[in-house]
Amino acid sequence: PHPSRRCSVSQNKLVERCERIQLQSAAIARHVDEVLPAKDQGVLSAASAARELVVQRLLLVGKACESEEQRLLERVHAEEERAHQSIVTQQVHWTEALHKLGALRTYLVDMITKLDDQGLLRAEQEIFERMEVAEGVLEPQESLKLNFNQTCVQSPLLHRLWACAVLCCLTGSQEIHIDEKTLSPHLSLSEDKRTLTFSPKKAKVDLECPERFDHWPNALATAPFHSGVCAWKVSVEQSCAYKLGVCYSSVPRKGSANEGRLGFNAASWVFSRYDKEFRFLHAGQPQPVELIKAPAEIGVLLDFAGRELLFYEPDSCTILFSHCEAFLEPVYPVFAVAHQSISLGR
Repeated sequence: PHPSRRCSVSQNKLVERCERIQLQSAAIARHVDEVLPAKDQGVLSAASAARELVVQRLLLVGKACESEEQRLLERVHAEEERAHQSIVTQQVHWTEALHKLGALRTYLVDMITKLDDQGLLRAEQEIFERMEVAEGVLEPQESLKLNFNQTCVQSPLLHRLWACAVLCCLTGSQEIHIDEKTLSPHLSLSEDKRTLTFSPKKAKVDLECPERFDHWPNALATAPFHSGVCAWKVSVEQSCAYKLGVCYSSVPRKGSANEGRLGFNAASWVFSRYDKEFRFLHAGQPQPVELIKAPAEIGVLLDFAGRELLFYEPDSCTILFSHCEAFLEPVYPVFAVAHQSISLGR
């Protein structure tokens, strides 16, 4: 092309580039002068609103806690007063009874030692009437009225707040391992001793081993818990038939009778799933658990001092079921699988 034409084309390109740079510079300047300050102001406003929301919500929680604290402390005080008054009333009653019986005994001793046979016969009616008074004094009986009723502190709000606080504060679940000696012949244990897998065909194992469950697909952990707050997690997403919870070492391990099934005896407390049915089982008394969806993982929390066994969903800290029980001896984590496998969480 002719040099002048080439020059003109270059000039046009440069002009076009300059215009684009000018537009680009204007956009950047606007971003720096307008957009970023507005964004900064938006961040300040959003942060301020977030702080206010946090303060308002915690203030509301605090007020609810203060109100619940006052209400429950008043109930505890009222229950303490009631029990104390019942004991005082009993003390007055039985002190009077002791005086009556003491006076009667003194009277009878006097009758026996001071009167001759004729005198005793003449006083027979009076002695009989006095003895009737003694027969009306019954022996003391155990009465629940003399005990402090722990249900006075039952509170759904306090229970949920406490459970959420404990679950959120737990840094991790307790390290538990499955005891191979307890394995049902229907169960196999993975190499890392954390996964239990069900098989309808019985494995060839020593069924005479006293620790082993010889029929029902159960297994125990190696060590029990006996104090404090304990928690562990179990992955259950692969199975639609399982049980998990706690039991005493005395749980029946031999035979196919119903007594050997977890939750069907007085020595085991378990959360159970069978297909779409969820239940809590203890001593053969099932309690249905209504769930919208099957949990993929279940946490078990045991509070010895609070006398509570709690099943929850770890991700959301949702309480699935809570049971109050004063455990009188150490308890073992216990498991049952009748479909696929379950695994201990890490």
